[in-house]
Amino acid sequence: MDQSKQKILDNIRRHTHEKYEMPDLSFQHITYEDKLQTFLNISAGVGGRAELLGEGESVDQAIQRLYPDAKRVASNLPEVHVATYNPDEIETPRELNGTDLVVIRGEFGVCENGAVYIEQSYKHRAIYFIAEAMVIILDRNALVDTMHEAYQKVPRELSNEFRGFISGPSKTADIEQALVKGAHGARETVVLLV
Repeated sequence: MDQSKQKILDNIRRHTHEKYEMPDLSFQHITYEDKLQTFLNISAGVGGRAELLGEGESVDQAIQRLYPDAKRVASNLPEVHVATYNPDEIETPRELNGTDLVVIRGEFGVCENGAVYIEQSYKHRAIYFIAEAMVIILDRNALVDTMHEAYQKVPRELSNEFRGFISGPSKTADIEQALVKGAHGARETVVLLV
């Protein structure tokens, strides 16, 4: 347990005068027989989409198939040639406005919730939230069963300014209990499993 978490727990104990033992977390977590199919199904269930790269299809062809009308496509990935600009060459995040699609790389995916772990690989983290749609390129062999397993894979040291999990498109139901997509980020998210 890191020092800041331990300090918070110690302060709570000191003020509540109660102490509880840490629960045993060594129980067996769920495992999926077919991780790939589970990830595809769960991704659809959270409002996103995951697709396998077609046999003989390039990443560029898949992006064009998925988003044929995207005019302003951002990417700094070397295998993406259909990008219309590299967002790392933009001076201010304001210039990212109007981005139809951003293509990013995921580190690994989580079967139980369709989430993909990402680390900031762009100069401006606004690109993850300002684009209308997002394609996350993910190695199909980089899938784990649960968030318990996922947290074990997250590096302890922060190597980038921003990192986190993305599960489907941005969505909220806080406003008048109506589901709104794209409120805080991309309206559509596709995980392209390569």
